[in-house]
Parts: sequence; structure tokens; C-alpha cells
Amino acid sequence: MLQQLKPSDFPNQGEYEAWQRRNLKLLEAGLLLHPLLPLDKTDTAPQRLRQIIRGALEKPLETGKNNESMQALRSIVLSLACRTFDGSASETIHWADGFPLNLRIYQMLLEACFDVNDETSVIEEVDEVLELIKKTWVVLGMNQMLHNLCFLWILFNRYVATGEVEGDLLFAANNLLMEVEKDSKSMKDPNYSKILSSTLSAILGWAEKRLLAYHNYFHSDNTELLECVVSVGVLSAKIMVEDISHEYRKKRKEFDVAHERVDTYIRSSLRTAFFQASFHYFKCLYILLGSAR
Repeated sequence: MLQQLKPSDFPNQGEYEAWQRRNLKLLEAGLLLHPLLPLDKTDTAPQRLRQIIRGALEKPLETGKNNESMQALRSIVLSLACRTFDGSASETIHWADGFPLNLRIYQMLLEACFDVNDETSVIEEVDEVLELIKKTWVVLGMNQMLHNLCFLWILFNRYVATGEVEGDLLFAANNLLMEVEKDSKSMKDPNYSKILSSTLSAILGWAEKRLLAYHNYFHSDNTELLECVVSVGVLSAKIMVEDISHEYRKKRKEFDVAHERVDTYIRSSLRTAFFQASFHYFKCLYILLGSAR
């Protein structure tokens, strides 16, 4: 397509260049960022493709039939797109298909639920927009459970990316996490489990950074937020424990995940507070003794 359409097919040069950049970004997404098969670290093709795309974003790519850059682009794209799981030759080209890219496209669609003028606010027409987005499920291979997981990440990521100032985003993410907990008990698709694990690992890491020293992050004026973060952390840990147990078909040792995590948070935070208080005490004592000499 990059060679079939020329600048003369567009109203002006600017629109042609914008169209070319969009196509290159699609190649980047399908072959480098979200490929059907994981990239081989020893393969130089991905790095060469990145260089070509980076150069083309700065200066429009010459698309002539005999142009060296275009020939190199075609060769690299085909080598990456024709890869197979077993290394055998294939006539099927996976240049922009497969679940990873579909998932990313769906996440980008969900971003439309936010107000472009206020990145912490959800638009008033969110329900109508979500209904329209759900019409892509058949095309993108999505379902309600995958939607819940994707929307959970979008809400959580938006809360963190905007400086953690809009608590309603985190509360909404926590409510959706409760739905994900229900979904995870019945959804055992490998793709779902992989996304579930990576999503919850990121969320749990964020939550535990705050909960393991919660005296530093929460005070009497934001106890509701503390409760929400505890819920997010405990639910994430609980779902991950159950998912791992099912994946490896292990009989999970019965224990109360919520009790174990909360106990860990309290003990860790108390230790941190004690060490901080001790350090401050000895620092003050050192200063006083020094001034008394």
C-alpha cells in the first residue's frame, strides 16, 4: 500500500505524510510492539526496522520501486511477518494480526471514554461509547471477561498516569477488579491468563509499594483511599494465587490470602515507621550532644 498510493492521491503533501506515518506506526505495532510471535533477541531485523521507521518519521520515506530504503523495508517486514512457532516456512503473513495487537487496539478504543479536555474525567456519554466499542468484539476476538480486564487496566493506568489525584478512577478500578475476580474463576484461556498475570503483577506492585510502608502514604484525611488500595492489593494477590494454582494444577494450601497480606502490610509498615523514628531520634540526639560539647 505504501507504494501503491502516491502524494498526488492526497489533497496535499501534509496529508500524505500523515497517512504514511500511520501505516509505519501500524507496522511498528504489529511487528515490533505487539507481535504474534515473541521477537528473537539475536535477530537484527527488529532493530533495522526500528531504524527505518524512525528515519521515515523524521523524513518521508521514498516509495519508488527501486528505492533502497523501500526494498529494505519490504525485506525486513516479510522476514518478521512470515515467522512461525516451529521455524518452518510459511506463506501466511502475520504483519498486523494476532491477539497482542488486537488487545492494544481495544485498549486504545477504551481511551475514548475519557474527556480530551480533562484527562481525569470520564465523558458523560461513556455508556453509549462503550456500547459502540463492544461492537468490535467479533472483529478483535474480545469478550466480556477480556473487556473487564482491559478496562480495569485503563482505569488504573489513567489514575496513576495523571498523578493519582482522581480517587474515583481507583475506586472504579477496584469495583472492576471484583468482577475480574469472578471472571478469573471460570476463564482459563491461556491468553487471558497471561494478560491477567501481567496486569495484576503491575497493579499489585504499585499497591504494595504503598502498603508495605503505608504510614508514609496515608493519613487521617485519606483513610478511604487506604481502604481502596488495600482492597486492590488483596484482590490482586488473591486472584494471582488462585490463577497460578490452577495453571500448574496444584492443590493450593488453604490459607486466608487477605489475612496474610494485611498482616504483612501492618508488620512491614510498623517496622518502617520504627526505623524512621529511631533514625530521627538518634539524629536529634547526635545533634544535641554535638552542640553540648
